[in-house]
Amino acid sequence: MSRGETRRPSCLGRCLKAVLAVLVALAAVVIAANAITVLSTRGQVHTVAQLADEFADRPADAVVVLGASVYADGRPSDILADRLEVAVDLYKAGAARAIICSGDNRSSHYDESDAMKAYCVSLGVPSRDVYVDHGGITTYDSMYRARYVFGAERIIVATQAYHLYRAMFTADALGMEAWGVATDKGAYHNQMQYSLREVVARTKDFFAALLQLPVDTGGETVSLSESGDLT
Repeated sequence: MSRGETRRPSCLGRCLKAVLAVLVALAAVVIAANAITVLSTRGQVHTVAQLADEFADRPADAVVVLGASVYADGRPSDILADRLEVAVDLYKAGAARAIICSGDNRSSHYDESDAMKAYCVSLGVPSRDVYVDHGGITTYDSMYRARYVFGAERIIVATQAYHLYRAMFTADALGMEAWGVATDKGAYHNQMQYSLREVVARTKDFFAALLQLPVDTGGETVSLSESGDLT
């Protein structure tokens, strides 16, 4: 290269800069989506006692329990049992008129929602007040179906703290009034994995909620004024 000539960036160098710029932009989107999700909803997190007092005169339409793993014998995993037990506490305290068990039932060999209902009933909740949502495959699906299948307008979400903000943000965006109770009763196996996965899930549901992406409900509707045994 003769004097006075300027060394032009190599193709590889330009590509690396472009990739770096994309990665920085993606990181900014993820950070922003997570921050907005958490900061905009953390004031909606309460205890069972606080909600029982607040809703004494006008209970929420339902406590929505989000599904998690169920063992082969139908027993809920620890993380799910804690969600259900808090939901039952809310129901018995008069904070909500019903419980919606929203879980994954895509396979004939795996059924979260029926197992969730059975557990609530075993804890003393009348079967007619426990509704089964077999289409709660994702958190977004569960919130969408609570609004448009069950017609809920005021809900309490029962799930662990790491998961709670996303569910409430989605419910808010879909036009519901939402409160939440963190159901953590101790450390859970693979908690770090859950928390890291939640970062990505919050980002995905942040945009799904803002766009109010439709979920195919097949025209299904359920009235919370009818018996939950019909579900």
